[in-house]
Amino acid sequence: MVNLGQRLQTLRTQKKLSLEEISQAIKIKPVFLAAIERGEFHKLPSPAYAQGFVRNYAMYLGLSKAEFTALFKREFDDKKAYKVLPDSMVRTKEFPLQRLKIQQSLLLAGGVLVVFLAYLFFQYRAAFLPPSLSIDSPKDNSTTAKEITVSGNADNNSTVYVNNQPVTVSSNGDFSKKLTLFPGNSTITVRAENRFGKEATVQRNILVK
Repeated sequence: MVNLGQRLQTLRTQKKLSLEEISQAIKIKPVFLAAIERGEFHKLPSPAYAQGFVRNYAMYLGLSKAEFTALFKREFDDKKAYKVLPDSMVRTKEFPLQRLKIQQSLLLAGGVLVVFLAYLFFQYRAAFLPPSLSIDSPKDNSTTAKEITVSGNADNNSTVYVNNQPVTVSSNGDFSKKLTLFPGNSTITVRAENRFGKEATVQRNILVK
């Protein structure tokens, strides 16, 4: 009994066409066309590609739709969904998809867990630890003019005071405040307070000319 692959090979030979010529015309690699002619469907990229590849090849060679359908159903449908492939090969196509879905679910769950733990960490830090606070300018024990700019960085959700005057804090935590001081020794006090009432304080002792 002639199978589908043999029928296609016979048609190709009658038309004096090479696999390379047909490959150029229908954009299917010669190695896949050869596998179809030999009935080695397991060498196609996947069962999902088999029907499309075989149909395109058959239509190009002029095989009638009725004959193609009859041969195709005999080799595929009667054996339940590409049973021409070994069972082990069908399973290897199914299991990776299942594993991929499981891996995606695990990654999603892991991402949610990381976000939740990060949220708990920052809540714990804010509730039990003082906010971060650093002063970039002026430097401690420096000499400055009477008009200076106090600048630094703090937690962006904290309230910052420079010499008890509230200062605007940017989204990345930066702040600055211009002060006018009297000549002589002076102390600048910068305080940051979070919503839980935890405070951090930094002082700068300077000499104003």
